[in-house]
Amino acid sequence: MSDESMDKIKLIYVSNVFGRSKKTVQQTLAFFMTIENVGYDKAVEIIWAGEDGVWQTLPVLFHSSAGENQEYWYVQAHFKRTIKRPLPGNIEFAVRYRVAGQEFWDNNHGFNYSSQADSGVQLLTDAPVLNIEFAGGFQEGQKFIPVTVAVRQSLGQGQVYIHWSTDRWKHSQKTACHFKSMFWDKTTQSNARNPNQYDIAIWKGWIRAGQCFRLEYAVSFETEHQIIWDNNHGRNYVLSHDPLKILILNLHCYQEDNQDYKLSQIARAIDDVKADIVCLQEVAEPWNDGMGDWENNSAKIINERLPEPFHIYTDWAHLGFDKYREGVAILSRFPFIKQDARYVSDSHDAYSIHSRKVVMGQFNIPLIGLVNVYSAHLSWLEDGFETQFNRLNDWAQHNHNSRIKATLLCGDFNIVAGSSGYDLVVNSNAYEDQYLEATAHGVFEKVFRVNDPYWHDYMADDYRIDYIFMNKASELKVTSGRTVFTDKDYGFVSDHCGYYMTFEPK
Repeated sequence: MSDESMDKIKLIYVSNVFGRSKKTVQQTLAFFMTIENVGYDKAVEIIWAGEDGVWQTLPVLFHSSAGENQEYWYVQAHFKRTIKRPLPGNIEFAVRYRVAGQEFWDNNHGFNYSSQADSGVQLLTDAPVLNIEFAGGFQEGQKFIPVTVAVRQSLGQGQVYIHWSTDRWKHSQKTACHFKSMFWDKTTQSNARNPNQYDIAIWKGWIRAGQCFRLEYAVSFETEHQIIWDNNHGRNYVLSHDPLKILILNLHCYQEDNQDYKLSQIARAIDDVKADIVCLQEVAEPWNDGMGDWENNSAKIINERLPEPFHIYTDWAHLGFDKYREGVAILSRFPFIKQDARYVSDSHDAYSIHSRKVVMGQFNIPLIGLVNVYSAHLSWLEDGFETQFNRLNDWAQHNHNSRIKATLLCGDFNIVAGSSGYDLVVNSNAYEDQYLEATAHGVFEKVFRVNDPYWHDYMADDYRIDYIFMNKASELKVTSGRTVFTDKDYGFVSDHCGYYMTFEPK
């Protein structure tokens, strides 16, 4: 194995365990590893052979993020003994990682790895204590979280503990694990030994987390003289429910070539990224003497092309491009608790492009609570932005109370990042730019935290006019942000890019 391969892929442990019941014997093989996230389209495989000498390929699956540019991958395979099919027994194996036209191996420097039948867990790192078999996330309705810890018996006598928190360590608890010579294997539904062929003892514990959004924990092995930790290289182990996922996009009011194809691309992206709420601007339908044409409303068409259509609320503000009713919309995976629409502009004239309307929706997000979302398309600064934003702000502030976990102003604000219009939002001291927080935290700190007088200089090359502004009183935090609908993903579908961001409780 080359040094380059070692950097790209590394086995952490292999497990080779027999489960025995009255009816049969089952062998379970498990492999856990880290890989460098070199590219999106990748394949990881275990190349292995049992005692029959026949080489086979076992695909490995993504498990969870392992930190910056690193991922955990995992696979488990079960084999039942039959008259015609013996168990694999002792195995020999290596790992192959293929990505971006390259191939990397972890094959024990050319000698392959081996694992003896029913030998238990074999650590392939020098870690003295290791959390193994951990889940990448919560299962639906799960309240008890199993924790399995491998400890090198050469450490001597001691006790394993789980240190855990559901509120980012504002409060924490400590739960003891137990060592048993036999344990019940839920996967195989049979008894399994706690083998120690590789100097490894297995400890089991359970976290009674209840209904929480996020669980964070580390494990320790404590003896009379020392405490040895596994805290996932300083990151701790984290289980979390899916974050709130929001996508914003200006649709360009039916002005695109290949418009029908692009509407399908938008629906495809919404489904691919598993968006929960979509805020759309320049939503259009034929004018039809001011009566509109709902069947050809662009937001409705996008929604109907989703595998499972969302709840939808839309309203129009003015005549666009001399032939469309132009407005804004919200699509939501969650039902609307409340919905509303109102003009924020001085003009309410349907024939004036300076007539601007905003729609809002209130949603009860599972394990998060009530969230208010506004889909807005405001005018340029010289055409009334300040008045419109102030009205929107007053409306949103009026609707924000102690029951609301977050207020999000989403859409096309027609103010360039770092401009005087953006300055107005910043100086309101009520809202913060969530894309900037997610992608340029250092700049975000200068703009929103320390009020660096030169913060405009840091945004000189930022030409966004589409934003998610979140109320500072909100109890959510942005966890990721990226640009979509570019030549790198779904292609350009509008004269705007889209922005996709995720949120979870602070």
